[in-house]
Amino acid sequence: MSSSSAFFYGTLLHPKVIKRVLGHNGENLKICPAVLLEHTRHHVKDCDYPAVIPYAKGHSLFGRELSQEERSVRGNVVTGLTDEDMELLDVFEGDEYTREKVHVHVLGTFEPLNDTSEQTVPAHAKELPSEFGDPIETDVYIWAAPTSLLDPKLWSYDTFIRDNAWKWVGPTEDRESYLEVDRRRQMNGNIRN
Repeated sequence: MSSSSAFFYGTLLHPKVIKRVLGHNGENLKICPAVLLEHTRHHVKDCDYPAVIPYAKGHSLFGRELSQEERSVRGNVVTGLTDEDMELLDVFEGDEYTREKVHVHVLGTFEPLNDTSEQTVPAHAKELPSEFGDPIETDVYIWAAPTSLLDPKLWSYDTFIRDNAWKWVGPTEDRESYLEVDRRRQMNGNIRN
């Protein structure tokens, strides 16, 4: 069985969301804060979740140069993901995104995901370091739908937690993307209509 890693920057930053999508508590997964440089994270119009695009595209939405912090997407790298985990993540992300290889810089140490608080993610460094160590290669979900569906506004995890996380981790977890993941999991990989 192969093992993969992925960089998460939106709703999947919340441990309850990633555990819900994967259908397990993450006992074999490790998580670490990281940053993806030269990309921007945008609000998707009329949605709670964000999109990440390369800065060359993101720049055109703002019409101005962005600071290093604004064109750096903070998130988490999760390692130990199985092929089945990646397939469920592909279903969850849907056709608005493509899974691509990128290089990210870790901003801490890897910890077991199942030890992570149900409401928070590992703390992010307050400031980006002046120098980064060697990057690691990982998968990330890049926005593939038209940029016209994005707001020229940077998405904030803190705002998501304050205003919208209850919709994703509350008692009414009936989001369409969860239901499709559940349907695929119940078929044990035997996908028939």
